[in-house]
Amino acid sequence: MPADRFSTATRLRALGSQAAERVYRAQSRRVRTPRRSRLTGRAALLALVVCSLIVAVAYPLRQYVSQRSEIADQRRQAERAREQVERLREEKARWTDPAYVEQQARRHLHYVRPGETGFTVRDGTGDARRPPDPRPADRAWYHNLWESVDSSDGGG
Repeated sequence: MPADRFSTATRLRALGSQAAERVYRAQSRRVRTPRRSRLTGRAALLALVVCSLIVAVAYPLRQYVSQRSEIADQRRQAERAREQVERLREEKARWTDPAYVEQQARRHLHYVRPGETGFTVRDGTGDARRPPDPRPADRAWYHNLWESVDSSDGGG
């Protein structure tokens, strides 16, 4: 009987190794289960916190940027106003000088000193010829009307 036993043990080993090979092959052939998503509850909570922080910071950041640009515009306007005030102060100082006042009165108001003779040249050339008659479009309407009445009477 020992031969039967040995043969059974040998058979069991052979069956065991064959079974192990089958199981191993079956495991390698088995369809793998899909991996679990990497988005865990912690990751979702972190993403939610980051998105809410971005939303919370976006509006104040936009306001900050727009206010900085407004401040820059106001500074430029203030600088232009300072320059204009400086020009006006210089002009005011010039107007306190009697020679400057006289020069401006002569230039703009055509004032002359006693004993001087003032001349006004109409077209700026100093030519004594009479300027040509203006075209009908350049004259007042009543001149055109009178001219047409005059020409229809034959007075000419």
